[in-house]
Amino acid sequence: MSQLPRVQNFTVSSDGFGAGEHQSPERPFGTADPGRLMAWLLATASLPDRAEPGGTRGLDDHLVRDFGNNIGAEIMGRNKFGPQRGPWTDHDWERWWGDEPPFHTPVFVLTHHARPSFSLSDTTFHFVDGEPTAVLRQACDAAEGKDVRLGGGATTIRQFLDADLVDTLHVVVAPLEIGAGARLWHSPDELLDRFHRDVVPSPSGVTDHVFWRK
Repeated sequence: MSQLPRVQNFTVSSDGFGAGEHQSPERPFGTADPGRLMAWLLATASLPDRAEPGGTRGLDDHLVRDFGNNIGAEIMGRNKFGPQRGPWTDHDWERWWGDEPPFHTPVFVLTHHARPSFSLSDTTFHFVDGEPTAVLRQACDAAEGKDVRLGGGATTIRQFLDADLVDTLHVVVAPLEIGAGARLWHSPDELLDRFHRDVVPSPSGVTDHVFWRK
């Protein structure tokens, strides 16, 4: 395993936003349209809990199938977990996903406000307050020799990048603009001082940027 986390299948707009403004329980991506932003993933044959048979094969589908490969824990920001801000006022609200979250590992949610851990199916959510290095140590211990995934959102990924605590990144750039919200970058070229990069266009219309440390 790497001692640093990896980013997988994280999707941003062509102007670098992973989500729009005004997130709410009904709109996890805020003003951004998830149907357009995540269209490449939603069309794949291997989409978890796919409602209809069929779907695309090829590069996009391979990346979806590889999502859980050797992952032992995930770190995510509080805004990826849910829309509440400040002290937790509703412990009954537990997720945007269903009764079986797609993580299947311990998940460490970054927050300044304590909340008891809880489990849904085979995923346990832990709510932690700490610097990236301390949270990463907890996640590595929980991963038991496997890799740690840095799940997002954009602000959390940026926080770990700024601390030089990312091993590899796979970022999908979708062909739409959001204009405001949670921004990963102004340009992917910002990472080229520390990372090598391959750029691969997909038949679905998105462009895959794959980074690995120099």
